[in-house]
Amino acid sequence: MIEDIRLLDSVSDLEAVRRLYEQIWRTGASNPPVTADFLRALAKAGGYVSGAFDGGELVGACFGFFAPPACEALHSHIAGVASRARGRSVGFALKLHQREWALARGAGEIWWTFDPLVRRNAYFNLAKLAAEPTEYLPDFYGPMDDDINRDDPTDRLFVRWRLESHDVEAACAGKIRHTGAGPVPALLATGHHGGPEERRTTARTVKVAVPADIETMREHTPDLAADWRTALRDVLGGLLADGGRITGFDRNGWYTVERA
Repeated sequence: MIEDIRLLDSVSDLEAVRRLYEQIWRTGASNPPVTADFLRALAKAGGYVSGAFDGGELVGACFGFFAPPACEALHSHIAGVASRARGRSVGFALKLHQREWALARGAGEIWWTFDPLVRRNAYFNLAKLAAEPTEYLPDFYGPMDDDINRDDPTDRLFVRWRLESHDVEAACAGKIRHTGAGPVPALLATGHHGGPEERRTTARTVKVAVPADIETMREHTPDLAADWRTALRDVLGGLLADGGRITGFDRNGWYTVERA
């Protein structure tokens, strides 16, 4: 795990964050996910901006701002880790640092969004961090001109990280929340040729699949990726809109959902 994580506020460090995000999302300098001047203002206004360093090189960064009512929750807007540093728990270390910073300022929760089609992010957020998904947001950010999202609508899951809950404290101590789908029927599965296959069941507990690598699918078979976006929005988004609750996500790519 990366140990050197610190708050950032200098222009040079914030420029390094901008460049790192450009590399991760492959946007180029003309369309960065965030600018150094914005991060400078955010840090000055009391927001959270941190970086993870490996031998003096920035390999991960995260920033967020407080949500109303004042200072009770922090919205974590963007977190990213360089591809060369993946698998070294950099993202986990950044979230632990962010949690301690937020608790020290009286916040009880941290909120953020993630793409529910990205399997590794779903597992990280729901199993490793024990965050609670509360809302499905269709095309939340609108079109995003980068090589990760491409032309895909920016559907997101909104999660709440209750900082002093038993599950979150256990997660921060390294305990994975095991809530696999198990032997329950699927409402959405992987069908022929890797496409989504919707099914029917009256069971109260159901599972919903996502593909193994949606980012590669967007690059090589964009029509298939679009089919997955539509199917997940209809099925998972529909379950949450009807009062359902996501209770977990496993490494095999299944959400477990309790219907209302």
